[in-house]
Amino acid sequence: MFELKVITDFAAAHQLRNFRGNCERLHGHNWKVEVTLSGDKLNEAGLLIDFREIKEATDGILKELDHSFLNDLPQFKNENPSSENIAAYLFQKLSGELNDNHLKVTKVTAWESDSTCASYSD
Repeated sequence: MFELKVITDFAAAHQLRNFRGNCERLHGHNWKVEVTLSGDKLNEAGLLIDFREIKEATDGILKELDHSFLNDLPQFKNENPSSENIAAYLFQKLSGELNDNHLKVTKVTAWESDSTCASYSD
């Protein structure tokens, strides 16, 4: 099994509803996002997938989130834009774009600081 990882980032503001603490107030993060894919078959060029394709798919989705107030976005109207939910949202979107018979998004991690992150995997 082969595994690839692409790391990128975005900046956004959010506030956590029904949370008792500082994070209930409006604040922002510079999130780091790790996207991990796995597959069992390389293409004729000896690649699982071109890193550029992963980056383009990820960047396309992150454009929706970057420099926004996440609570105002449709995908976070009914659930908190927590790192957990951000990771799950990105996982679902990227899986829909990248998964095929030999390639699968296996994990997305959203880092909200250098020492705290949340991951979602299938």
